[in-house]
Amino acid sequence: MPGLPFVSRCANLSRPKRTPHPFPLKSGFLEKLVSRLDRVEPGEVQQIVTRLIREKGFLKNVFETLREGVIILDPEGSIDFINRAACQFFGLNADRATGEKISSQIRGLDWSVLDKPGHTISRDLEVFYPENRYLNFYLSPIADSTENGPPMGYVMLVRDLTRTRAEAEETLESERLNALTLLAAGVAHEIGNPLNSLDIHLQLLGRKLRKFSPGDRAPLEENLATAREEIQRLDAILKQFLHAVRPTTPHRERQDLNALLHETLRLLETELSSRDIEVELDLAESLPPVEVDRGQFQQIFYNLIRNSYQALPAKNGRITIRTGFTDYEYRISIEDNGSGISPEHMGALFEPYRTTKSSGSGLGLLIVRRIIREHGGEIEIESKENHGTRILLHLPRTERSVRLLGPPKPVIDL
Repeated sequence: MPGLPFVSRCANLSRPKRTPHPFPLKSGFLEKLVSRLDRVEPGEVQQIVTRLIREKGFLKNVFETLREGVIILDPEGSIDFINRAACQFFGLNADRATGEKISSQIRGLDWSVLDKPGHTISRDLEVFYPENRYLNFYLSPIADSTENGPPMGYVMLVRDLTRTRAEAEETLESERLNALTLLAAGVAHEIGNPLNSLDIHLQLLGRKLRKFSPGDRAPLEENLATAREEIQRLDAILKQFLHAVRPTTPHRERQDLNALLHETLRLLETELSSRDIEVELDLAESLPPVEVDRGQFQQIFYNLIRNSYQALPAKNGRITIRTGFTDYEYRISIEDNGSGISPEHMGALFEPYRTTKSSGSGLGLLIVRRIIREHGGEIEIESKENHGTRILLHLPRTERSVRLLGPPKPVIDL
């Protein structure tokens, strides 16, 4: 049959000659697809390629919507893909970072230490740019289809632990305050009663001293007065400590914050005038009333303004007080140009009996924060040593105004 060899040779010649792929393909599906391309119809190839592109786009969209950072690395530690969340965590640009070594993009990550094939690494790190965040990353190798060769690359998952860490610190602080409350109850019981007894006995001694002659009575009365003053001072410290740590229920009434500030400034007018301190007021007009405990907020303003003027220089001292509001909160700012707070003291501002003043108790800011938090607000402190301090109080609005939106603008077809 002379035609058959010719047909066979033509059939062999009609098949395209395969060339080796420029990159080793690790995916089992892709390897099988390439090996069988000569048996697949052109229409089927197009459908397969279209499906792969669609699935790749779908997975990319999924990664971009995740709040966790996702970084895909090649075996040498270069970035093949980075999603939007990871870019926000590290302040990167996806187009510029792709193809670059991860060590050059994220400071503090040494790829030579992280590159451990077959090992999964989980570590915490703190970043300072573009924001101060506490992160945890999980680095895992991507195994090839045989699971015996070197990894195809690595996947890094990054989680933001900043809020979790802050909540843990708040929980720890709450437990510490609860312990202080229990301690305060014990102190009140163990010290309060003996102080009252001592005061009563000193009063009895004072009555007996009246029977003495004036010459013999004078030095004893002086010693007795000193003892009574010290007992009163101890009693005041005890009451202040109890007031700082003991939870209370605010008696809320509608108040004008601007009026409360003016009343507090009148109480401090003599002290401010004697020091030639300039007080600048920038109070918002038409400030809506707020439901707060009047006495507690007068105590807040009194403590904060006194802290400010005690930190002012002998000359050119200035305190600026501002109020404002949004649809969601009230803002009260008290700013001075005083000595400021050093970085080592900033972390201990709300700890009891930690103070930079020779005669201070260190309970003022602790009381202020407790009252603000009992009203659902928060206190924020900004300070630079030798340049001054700014204290900002955030207080939520219990009633939010209704804002009417206008009709939608007509769409003009061009």
